[in-house]
Amino acid sequence: MKQYLDFLRYILENGREKNDRTGTGTISVFGYQFRHNLKDGFPLLTTKKVHLKSIIHELLWFIKGDTNIKYLVDNDVRIWNEWPFEKYRAAAEYRGETIEEFVKRIKEDDAFAKKWGDLGPVYGRQWRAFAGRERTVDQLAKVIATIRTNPESRRLIVSSWHAAYVDEMALPPCHLLYQFYVNDGTISLQLYQRSADAFLGVPFNIASYSLLLMMVAHVTGLNPGEFVHTFGDAHIYKDHLEQVALQLSRESRPLPKMEIVRKVDSIDDFRFEDFKLSDYDPHPAIRAKVSV
Repeated sequence: MKQYLDFLRYILENGREKNDRTGTGTISVFGYQFRHNLKDGFPLLTTKKVHLKSIIHELLWFIKGDTNIKYLVDNDVRIWNEWPFEKYRAAAEYRGETIEEFVKRIKEDDAFAKKWGDLGPVYGRQWRAFAGRERTVDQLAKVIATIRTNPESRRLIVSSWHAAYVDEMALPPCHLLYQFYVNDGTISLQLYQRSADAFLGVPFNIASYSLLLMMVAHVTGLNPGEFVHTFGDAHIYKDHLEQVALQLSRESRPLPKMEIVRKVDSIDDFRFEDFKLSDYDPHPAIRAKVSV
């Protein structure tokens, strides 16, 4: 996907060294945008293999309004494990367990999972139960209802950033706001991402929100249009520079196709088996450490 590779090159050519919360250090730029039309294929990177199973299950987890990693762990998705594990390591109950032992216990012990697997009021909570003074708002359901009744609205927005609860979240939302835009039977989605791990996180974000766009288009009877990705602090961690160089040395291959194989009427009714990816021929995966 040329847009993504150009994004990496832009950071390397224009970025400046910057310290960060994790202590790893980054090469960082502020402000960037790229666009992808879903007619050109599903934007799952081909210059490295991306784990689609994790992307789909994480998105379904968001849509469920869930904030506990047990659903992800039960489906062998590891992308959120480090944050609750770090919290557990700092607790008096910690007995020297490895992260693998921690995850195994999350999977097998419901009481332990309830206590230590919750991430606080992260994405799913804000999408489906955004807390107000007197009531909660199901932002996603409200937006979909508005798309059906008033598609020209300029208020088709879902926000994951709730200032009153940010300090209670395991990780404040990085991809924090998205907006739909409907015109002439086609629906597009723009994502604003305040903080973007360009090598590890952004490929997931591109595919996840493109899939969300397809899902909302499906249940509203519209055609999926463009995914627009807008960034605040976009960065490459210093310990990812070799991996980025390897990725940039590879030639892009044709994008795969994504199909929703079952008629679904409600955003809440999607299942993992509803999605079929075809013609995906990526280069091998590139491993890198996540900074927590």
